[in-house]
Amino acid sequence: TQYSFKEVFGTLVAQRKLFDVVAKPLVEDLIRGKNGLLFTYGVTGSGKTHTMTGSPGDGGLLPRCLDMIFNSIGPFQAKRFVFKLDDKNGVDVQCEVDALLERQKREAMPVPKTPSGKRQIDPEFADMINVQDHCKVEEVDEDNVYSVFVSYIEIYNNYIYDLLEEAPFEPIKPKWNNCNTPVRNGDFIPPQSKILREDQNHNMYVTGCTEVEVKSTEEAFEVFWRGQKKRRIANTQLNRESSRSHSVFIIKLAQAPLDADGDNVLQEKEQIALSQLSLVDLAGSERTNRTKAEGNRLREAGNINQSLMTLRTCIEVLRENQMYGTNKMVPYRDSKLTHLFKNYFDGEGKVRMIVCVNPKAEDYEESLQVMRFAEMTQEVEVARPVDRPLCGLTPGRRFRNQAFREELSRKLEMRGGPINGETEEQSVSEMFLQNFPPLPSCELLDVNDDQTLPKLIEVLEKRHKLRQMLSEEFAKNVLAFKTMLQEFDSSVVSKENYIQGKLSEKEKTIAGQKTELERLEKKIKTLEYKIEILEKTTTIYEEDKRNLQQELESKSQKLQRQASDKRRLEARLQGMVAETTMKWEKECERRVAAKQLEMQNKLWVKDEKLKQLKAIVTEPKNEKPERPSWERDREKPVQRSVSPSPVPNAPPVRLRHRRSRSAGERWVDHKPPSNLPTETVMQPHVPHAITVAAASEKALAKCDKYMLTHQELASDGEIETKLIKGDVFKTRGGGQAVQFTEIETLKQESPTGRKRRSSPSNPDPPEDAAESEWTDVETRCSVAVEMKAGSALGPGYQHHAQPK
Repeated sequence: TQYSFKEVFGTLVAQRKLFDVVAKPLVEDLIRGKNGLLFTYGVTGSGKTHTMTGSPGDGGLLPRCLDMIFNSIGPFQAKRFVFKLDDKNGVDVQCEVDALLERQKREAMPVPKTPSGKRQIDPEFADMINVQDHCKVEEVDEDNVYSVFVSYIEIYNNYIYDLLEEAPFEPIKPKWNNCNTPVRNGDFIPPQSKILREDQNHNMYVTGCTEVEVKSTEEAFEVFWRGQKKRRIANTQLNRESSRSHSVFIIKLAQAPLDADGDNVLQEKEQIALSQLSLVDLAGSERTNRTKAEGNRLREAGNINQSLMTLRTCIEVLRENQMYGTNKMVPYRDSKLTHLFKNYFDGEGKVRMIVCVNPKAEDYEESLQVMRFAEMTQEVEVARPVDRPLCGLTPGRRFRNQAFREELSRKLEMRGGPINGETEEQSVSEMFLQNFPPLPSCELLDVNDDQTLPKLIEVLEKRHKLRQMLSEEFAKNVLAFKTMLQEFDSSVVSKENYIQGKLSEKEKTIAGQKTELERLEKKIKTLEYKIEILEKTTTIYEEDKRNLQQELESKSQKLQRQASDKRRLEARLQGMVAETTMKWEKECERRVAAKQLEMQNKLWVKDEKLKQLKAIVTEPKNEKPERPSWERDREKPVQRSVSPSPVPNAPPVRLRHRRSRSAGERWVDHKPPSNLPTETVMQPHVPHAITVAAASEKALAKCDKYMLTHQELASDGEIETKLIKGDVFKTRGGGQAVQFTEIETLKQESPTGRKRRSSPSNPDPPEDAAESEWTDVETRCSVAVEMKAGSALGPGYQHHAQPK
């Protein structure tokens, strides 16, 4: 991060160089009647108090400012109490007689006297004010008299306290505890906070603040040192003697012109100029979690940070009003610090700020905030007030009148006249009287005295002649003086005309330069506005660039993540594909083996059925299938008819047709011509079906269901009817295909037990029965076990009426 400042000083910079760059212009403005304000700002422990006060052998800004002030106005200082400050931030002037009475009155009072410059300097701070530079302001107005007043206040917890206020007399000095407050004592009154007020010139001042008139650097610094000992400091984690308050040392300079004779101060309050220089040592800005502050320390740090934040807010609002032409209200009243110096921010003086930076790594974030604020303050400009007009008296009158008095005294001394206490007219009249001849004695003692009167007449005639000569010479001198005055007047008029011409030329030149300056200022403002717009545009572009870079980085990271996810997914899918492939290969192998076994079983069952059919075919053919042996044994020897004989006088049995479970659809009923009608009550019947002997494409095209009736002999010798059902589909080529879905089986069984070869129920069978047991289908097939094709229990175990 880069910050730009008007001047940057290194760690080894001398106090003299810092003073010449920063504080010397403020002292020059102070002596010329302008106000000044100097801040020291920074983190705790960065050197603010050292910069302001200095160290033994190397004084800081404050002693150097005092030394420069008294070096400049030393010969022109007024006597004590000639200037007298009132309680309304103003100053009165009184004559030297009143000032002398005031001094005698103060000396007679038992209160502590004002520090005198003749007393011995305190060795505690003697090295700090021993400045050998002898810096002074050039072109000091010699026709003015000056007087310096100092005051010292502190702003603690947003309250203002006077550090020079004399506490009431106490026999035992109170002890101060750890909370920086005095222990209770009946003779001690704690300091009271002061109030801010506004004077008639709209400047802020502290009411009831002690202001001491000082006449030398030593005297002023002694007053400062006395107040410095009362300032609140405390031990924190960052600084052993950390300032817990903002201290403000105010130097007021009162100046007034001399009268026309250059002897006494002009007794006009309107001509008094009062300027002020405020040296502010701000408390450190730090975070409370770094100082480990608790209790009062935490409250102090909170108030310090709050006041500094208010100062920053005021500067930001001033900058915003200046840059954008707004008229926002500046929140001066939010803090005593900003409220006290409101008139400075409104343009009543020059403001300087020294930023102290500590290169500690722990102070990194606080130092960034400090430098950001200090850089922003450089952009604030306030309107300066117009200089006050000077009085109309002749400049240089102090030394001219003094030289005139010295020369007059010297001439009078050369002529033997009075030196002191007499006027010039008296000495001239005495000179005339001395040049006249002395008068003789005028006493007439005798009537015949002829000598006294002629001598008196002669002397009077000589005096008359001498007087005529003197009058003629005086007339000549008067005429010559008049001619000289006329010549001087004419020369003055000609010079005035010449000067007026020159002045008019200069005024024209100045007017032209002013117009040029205005044009250049307008051009500068336009360029500054363009520069500001370009800076804003650059800032916007840089912000867009940063955002796009961040977006690009995020998208690239997202793409990388997606690529890595894709690679992981591909690897996972490859593993899953390999695993699934292996699984299905095993499943296919298992199914192929199962299918092979099932086909082998079916082939075996077909082979067995073919063998049975072959045996049936080789037997003698009858028109009907033979009844089982157990039915023949049960019946009479009379031959049975196809239908059983009805019981006499019994109603005929009505055949009931079993309705298909899929009724309501269009069916093709395929019944081959070889089917035999069974003697069961339940008969397969599908209403509205197309009955065909052979399946045809025409019949399949009209229906959506298909049923094939198939008959075969069961293992017990009974006829078993199977209804094979399926769905009719249209193929892509325009034909029809049948997909079989289920098989229904209709079978007739006898409720009585069947006769087997091992059955001992008939111990004496007929002779022809032995051969029939072995030739009967049931008897020959009873040894076969029906199993499901493909099962592990064996071949031929068939489950019927299950969907395939």
